Amino acid sequence: MIKSLWINLPVKDINRSKAFFTKLGFRLNQQYGVRDDSASFMIGDSDLVLMLFERSLYEGFAGTSIADDLSGSEVLFSFDAESPEEVDELAEKVVAAGGTLYGEPAYKDGWMYGCGFIDLDGQRWSILYMDLSKMPLG
Repeated sequence: MIKSLWINLPVKDINRSKAFFTKLGFRLNQQYGVRDDSASFMIGDSDLVLMLFERSLYEGFAGTSIADDLSGSEVLFSFDAESPEEVDELAEKVVAAGGTLYGEPAYKDGWMYGCGFIDLDGQRWSILYMDLSKMPLG
C-alpha cells in the first residue's frame, strides 16, 4: 500500500531554492536531501515531502531531460491556509523571498480566498483558504 506522496522538483540553484522555501515556513528535513545538490522539506500537518534536486541529479532520477519551456504549466501545486490572513502573510513572504505573484490575494466565489505564485524555478503554486461553511453544495 502507498505510504506517502513526495513532490520532486528540479532547481537551478539548490541553496537559493532552499532559502526561498525556508522563508515560506517549510520545515527543512534533515533525514533526506542533506547532500550539496538536494534538499528536503516537510510541509503541513501530514508532513508531505518536497524534494528539490539540482537539475542534473533530477534528470538522473527521472530518467529524462527537463522540459525546456517553463512558459506553460503542467502542474499546479496547491496548499491550504488556515485563514485569509495567512494567505496574505504567505504572499508577502513569497515576494520578499524573490518569488513572483501571478494572482494577487483575493476572494473567489465568496468562499475561497487565495493567491498564486511562481517560485525561483518557474514552478506554479497556489495558496488557498476555503470557508467550507459557505461552499455551495453539488
